[in-house]
Amino acid sequence: MRGSAGQADSGKRASVTAVPVLLVYVTNPSLTAVIRVLQVAGVTDAGSKPRKVARVAVLGGGLMGSGIATALLLAGVEVLLKEVNQQFLDSGLARIRSNLASRVKKGRMSQAAADAAMAKVTGTLDYSAFGSVDMVIEAVIEDIGLKQRIFADLEASCAPHAILATNTSTIDIELVGAKLKPATRERVVGAHFFSPAHVMPLLEIVRTRHTSKQVLLDTLELSGAIKKTPVVVGNCTGFAVNRVFFPYTMAACLLMDCGVNPYQIDAAIAGGFGMPMGPFRLSDLVGSDIGLHVGKNFVDSFPQRVYVSSIFPLLVEAKRLGEKSGSGFYKYDAKRRTSPDPAVEPFVKRSIESAG
Repeated sequence: MRGSAGQADSGKRASVTAVPVLLVYVTNPSLTAVIRVLQVAGVTDAGSKPRKVARVAVLGGGLMGSGIATALLLAGVEVLLKEVNQQFLDSGLARIRSNLASRVKKGRMSQAAADAAMAKVTGTLDYSAFGSVDMVIEAVIEDIGLKQRIFADLEASCAPHAILATNTSTIDIELVGAKLKPATRERVVGAHFFSPAHVMPLLEIVRTRHTSKQVLLDTLELSGAIKKTPVVVGNCTGFAVNRVFFPYTMAACLLMDCGVNPYQIDAAIAGGFGMPMGPFRLSDLVGSDIGLHVGKNFVDSFPQRVYVSSIFPLLVEAKRLGEKSGSGFYKYDAKRRTSPDPAVEPFVKRSIESAG
């Protein structure tokens, strides 16, 4: 089965660059997955050959960074995991070890294979070994200034051929690379994974006006190696997925601020629309602090198109961040099982009052 993305109307969608892509789907008894992009117009048909990405540095060992590292290790790619201090680095390595242990427990890999994968990751607190990597995937918080400082460090530390990728889910990629030399900007690309990154198949590959065809080709090749479903998109705030997701979340918040019970909204979405979970349960999974931080990019970029609810600032202020803090819209037990939490009702009431 084949599908092709058509050209966008440049007059109506100037902020989005359409990228014609030809995909091939392969079916096995248990799943249907895109395993390889055969053609991206002007890229895969340009006569170039993809370069092998054998060693990747991942910046940030949080839930996303450790998941990306796990996906790479499962494909036999060497990983250099960087963190800002030893405690965070130890936590990141522990998350990778836990991800692999989970696969062993489920019978998806042997203990020997897990040990071999773990042996391919090296932790570091500095950039001294970055000259040896073929690619860097930055997976830190959604802070433009921080990302710009990191990419300046990468420009100084990495080899001239190294791909510099950011896992930002929302920020305009050209802002991330705005302070780099023109030649370096050609190596900057978006590589937006979805959490948990070692499980979810989708990979948004975001090209800027400056991203070279070779960098796109290499990133597509890596996506196939780590068994991801690549979607090449143009650069704009939110790219493709979050340009759809955030209005969906805003609509849910608008309904809640109009008095609709958030648990009823989640139940309707999960029960009637085939989603694995509703928007508020998903917020808890991602983290309300992350949602608030990322959502600010939409508010800044599209101030006339957004609905701003008070619920997320209220939850973040109370440190109700979702699963990772044990409570958010829901409460969680030691096994991460969810149940509605009456303690969230005052926050919902204040958000409704704030909405007027």
